[in-house]
Amino acid sequence: MSHSRPLLALTAAAVVTVVTLGTAPVATGSAPPPTLTVQRAPADQLPTAEQLKAALLTAEELGPDFAEIPADASPSPGGGASPVAGCDALRALVNRRGAEPSPQVPHQEIEFDGPGGNPMITESLTAEDSAKLTTDFATVTDAFATCHSLTFTDGTGTTVTFTVTPITLGDRPDAPAVRLDGDLAGTQLNGYLAVERFGPTAMAYGFFQRDSGDSQLASLYYRAAVTKAERTLNTPAGTTTAPTTTV
Repeated sequence: MSHSRPLLALTAAAVVTVVTLGTAPVATGSAPPPTLTVQRAPADQLPTAEQLKAALLTAEELGPDFAEIPADASPSPGGGASPVAGCDALRALVNRRGAEPSPQVPHQEIEFDGPGGNPMITESLTAEDSAKLTTDFATVTDAFATCHSLTFTDGTGTTVTFTVTPITLGDRPDAPAVRLDGDLAGTQLNGYLAVERFGPTAMAYGFFQRDSGDSQLASLYYRAAVTKAERTLNTPAGTTTAPTTTV
């Protein structure tokens, strides 16, 4: 269906914004967020942008039918009305205004299309001060746990409501993840969203497909993303502290 791919792409762009950690604090209720002063760790204790880039999946690792999508070719949820409604916590995250990546908060992200744009896979890695990352990670985890329905609207006014269901996507049951299920004029839309932590680095992962609700590929590629990040960053998934260097 002609609208299914653009709307699925918009959904992907919006949820990538949701889980791009380390950019700015957000309010999940009516009161403004409290002021929090965090002493940043020296930049040399965090992975560099180059190291984060090396820890992301590549099209070659996904398979010959996948292609990397340039960042400027993806729809953006920013500017104008929010494309998401139905969950205050996630809507607040989508609407936040983040800072640009810096040596203090290095960030890298990537997006892939399968054949005909199906499936779509997104991955991002962000490193920041450990205390700040703990706060950001908890915010996203809480949003996953408390949101049960999300409605996305594309630029043409086409609207799809997704049910949101917690799921275990990888090998760690404690790793936050949700499943999204929607329907557009008889076309099944399905997605998976997960976050994981590797010491001072957070990973955000998204998998989006149409005409299928099978989680097998979503789980397969998520496990591949976790394994590569663990190996490249030398930090096990779920670890809250950076690895120590032995001289």
